[in-house]
Amino acid sequence: MKRSYEKEMMDLPGQPRELLEDDLRNLRIINRRLGNYRNVVRGLNRLVGARKLNRFSLLDVGTGSGDIPTAIARWARRNGIAVRISALEPEPVTVAQAAEQTRDFSEVTVVRGDGMAPPFHSASFDFVLASQLLHHFSEEQIVRLLRIWSPLARRAIIVSDLVRHPLAYYGIRLLTKCFTRNAMTRTDAPLSVARAFTLGEWRALLREADIGPFQILSAFPFRVMALIFAKG
Repeated sequence: MKRSYEKEMMDLPGQPRELLEDDLRNLRIINRRLGNYRNVVRGLNRLVGARKLNRFSLLDVGTGSGDIPTAIARWARRNGIAVRISALEPEPVTVAQAAEQTRDFSEVTVVRGDGMAPPFHSASFDFVLASQLLHHFSEEQIVRLLRIWSPLARRAIIVSDLVRHPLAYYGIRLLTKCFTRNAMTRTDAPLSVARAFTLGEWRALLREADIGPFQILSAFPFRVMALIFAKG
């Protein structure tokens, strides 16, 4: 499969509120059922466990409706780890959804802001997380974003995203047709796979960004987890 550069419906302005809110609900289901929560926690387990941290701070860029921060907060509670999470999101309807989803989690603060210009000082966080986000951007924008985020992360950047593959494309296309009538979900879910990268392309992007040593691991089903460590 060649990479698609078609814009996802979610990224186009002026989408109906009800359509977007229902799509966000579907994305929470997909994230839970198809391994994104598991992939993010896997990355944190490696980083937190290796350093035996009992507390950490994290910036979740493009948090969507805030389900990833709540999954992290639950994991941290189970393991007796203190965590402070800033959930950054630019879209106002999505920000409102994130505030609703995270209302019972004092560990999470929802911030409206742009990942291209995060409203935080250098070294504000132990970790910066980009979950299911980078495939929305061009290769040049991805390199730029990683270089923007690098000064914010004292320890590492975590990337959890999709791997482009025909089986993943047709699989999610069939799945979404079966479980929802939402046009945004049906369009964007397979398009997200088509906009993603192969493992080799992910490695090339991280090498081009040149912000620090990194590890790339594949995860089931058709996912990638990259840990990019702060230099020095």
